Amino acid sequence: MPRPVTLFTGQWADLPLAELAPKAKELGFDGLELACWGDHFEVSRALVEPDYVQSRRDILDQNELQCFAISNHLVGQSVCDPIDSRHQATVPAHVWGDGEPEGVRQRAAQEMMDTARAAARFGVTQVNGFSGSSIWHMLYSFPPNDFEQIEAGYQDFANRWNPIIDVFDQEGVKFGLEVHPTEIAYDFVTTRKALDAIGNREGFGINFDPSHFAHQFLDSVAFIEEFADRIYHFHVKDSRRRLNGRRSILGSHLDFGSPERGWDFVSPGHGDVNLEDCIRALNRIGYEGPLSIEWEDSGMDREWGARDAVQFVRRTDFSPSSVAFDAAFAK
Repeated sequence: MPRPVTLFTGQWADLPLAELAPKAKELGFDGLELACWGDHFEVSRALVEPDYVQSRRDILDQNELQCFAISNHLVGQSVCDPIDSRHQATVPAHVWGDGEPEGVRQRAAQEMMDTARAAARFGVTQVNGFSGSSIWHMLYSFPPNDFEQIEAGYQDFANRWNPIIDVFDQEGVKFGLEVHPTEIAYDFVTTRKALDAIGNREGFGINFDPSHFAHQFLDSVAFIEEFADRIYHFHVKDSRRRLNGRRSILGSHLDFGSPERGWDFVSPGHGDVNLEDCIRALNRIGYEGPLSIEWEDSGMDREWGARDAVQFVRRTDFSPSSVAFDAAFAK
């Protein structure tokens, strides 16, 4: 049976949920992966207002939409990051507080715990997001890294996220880290190290987005197969390399959409991600969850792109065969 196709609402948070939901239905989506910003799913309100969770459910039901996951990427980023002024724009005011870095990290951790509690009240068992990283800024080893400090970064991650995942476990909810540059895990090696650091506990898995592997020249299929038991959720997003000897894979400190960038996110089916190969790998590992479109393309109208993306994903998704193609010749 084809998997449900959902829309991650993070890039649509300028629209109220009551306006976005009928639009998503008309565009052809089966459901929404609700972002915990804008007014789509507000964690603090879900925990204190008796009717809030039902109000979100009512909007979905009225538009015949499902919800398999909520996402709190923005707050999760602040759990481990060295905090600076950029983070103020990405976390709620009560998490930012006075902006003192350790206070922000502690409040972000509490908000992630509350996200698990809010998800459980909503009847959703999957939360996706970022982890942040105290060591991402040491990616390029100059000045030369103290590699004991690198290892300490993984311990810092474990110290901050283990108590969060304790709450997830208590609530019967799982967390899916989006393996992504700027996070504690961004490739094969760092994903192994992060999972080892947190004790390979079941409550902490992966929301896999192959667009973050394309410009790193990494094999998404190999990743899906290696971490088969940790693929809890899947984002459909695409990326296109534009390397010509003058553009850099490091992005050149240019905003998305700049013609001089060496790569950019594009609408699904318009870049270097081979979604069919990913679908075949997901079939092999038995993944039956949603295919959640995270739509990002600076050069394309988003409603046109979202409709095109749904059609592309439905055309590309398929169930594995239940018989061998040459079964007719079996003796």
